Amino acid sequence: MPIDSIWSYAPELGPAQQQDLTGYTVVASDGTVGHVDRQADHHGMRHLVVDTGVWVFGRSMLVPVGVVAGIDTADRKVTLTCTRAEVKAAPRFRTDSETMDPAYLTEVGAYYHGLPPHETRAG
Repeated sequence: MPIDSIWSYAPELGPAQQQDLTGYTVVASDGTVGHVDRQADHHGMRHLVVDTGVWVFGRSMLVPVGVVAGIDTADRKVTLTCTRAEVKAAPRFRTDSETMDPAYLTEVGAYYHGLPPHETRAG
């Protein structure tokens, strides 16, 4: 997968990718991560800011939309291609200004792009 694609939804997600995902539950391949706090697209790098609640000590995580495996609008659920541990190990998200920082976004993109492909894609 080219690194640019980490910032784009998979084409098979179709019109669901145009939805406002705020409030949707975010589920990794092995369990719930949190919920979408907001969506952003800075410097052509589309991503979700995910509120992890108490799971990661109340911090938020930035997740590129290229790791979204499925969007279920009926259940208000976003499924990721990666595991909870992989999301937790991503470069730490500290401030809202980072969603506009090209260097930070590039670091996050490189991290997720470098993850091994997962055999099972949840839908």
